[in-house]
Amino acid sequence: MKHKVLLCLILVLCMGWAQGQNVDTSHQANIAATPAAAPVPDTFWIKGLILIKGKNEKGRNTYKVYSDTAYARARLKKNLHTRWFVFDIGFNNYIDRSEYGGASYIAYYPNTSGFYNGAMPAARAYDYSAVGLSTFAPREGSEPLTPAEFKLVTGKSINFNIWLFQQRLNITKHKLNLLYALGLEMNNFRYARNITYQPGYATRIIRDTVEFSKNKLFAEYISIPVMLNFNSNPARPNRAFQASFGVSGGYLIKSRTKQISEERGKVRKTDDFNLNKWRFGLTSELGYGPVKLYGNFALTPLHDYGLQQYPFSVGLRLNGF
Repeated sequence: MKHKVLLCLILVLCMGWAQGQNVDTSHQANIAATPAAAPVPDTFWIKGLILIKGKNEKGRNTYKVYSDTAYARARLKKNLHTRWFVFDIGFNNYIDRSEYGGASYIAYYPNTSGFYNGAMPAARAYDYSAVGLSTFAPREGSEPLTPAEFKLVTGKSINFNIWLFQQRLNITKHKLNLLYALGLEMNNFRYARNITYQPGYATRIIRDTVEFSKNKLFAEYISIPVMLNFNSNPARPNRAFQASFGVSGGYLIKSRTKQISEERGKVRKTDDFNLNKWRFGLTSELGYGPVKLYGNFALTPLHDYGLQQYPFSVGLRLNGF
């Protein structure tokens, strides 16, 4: 009996050894037939983004970018976030509600009527044309300016803003936030007509006799916008819809004009040019993922008196939330 058991054990061991040899042989054959495994791609993490570098079938480098949701969720543990140096680039224009026949307008510009609603008589100028010389009759100054005189070259009336910092404060689950900033708003108003600001008290705007190749008014404000912000997907900001709306206040810190012509060359004048020192208005922001648009509309006119022009600007916001 013992011999039979020992014989059975020897047979089992021999069969197991034979099967092991077959498995090893087939495994080695599979390894020989299988091509070398592709190398593990390189992975990089860049603040909210995952960059994976690999190779395609032709051996060329490939790159894939994914949102790092873990990074975004970790940031949600903070209620206050800050962005430094946010930039805006866009275009300026204005809505003109001026009463070009009103008394305040007459006091602001030369006009053709001797008296208008108690205004002082307009300055007279002599006409030295053939008809004027034949009659020796003086005529009054040039016709008053019209809305067409203040037409802007929209594509060259650039709005450029630098926000030194922008902060977002969580109100409810990071979907409703308070958004505010501090920065400089720089507005260029490029005039299509040949008008000239004459500094002094009071400032006047005249129709000039020179053809300008460049004629602009520059106004710079230090501003603080405050907005309510809605974020549809705080955990995935690159796929989130955002909308913000609020108010903005600013103070004029610099204003100047720049004119270029063949007759006078390049002329710069620095003055307040009767511009409003304070500016209040509405501000908004709309975006999806990293692409954001902004819009500003002033509730106070550009000028302190005379003209009633309400500037607005629209454009692209860079490096914002």
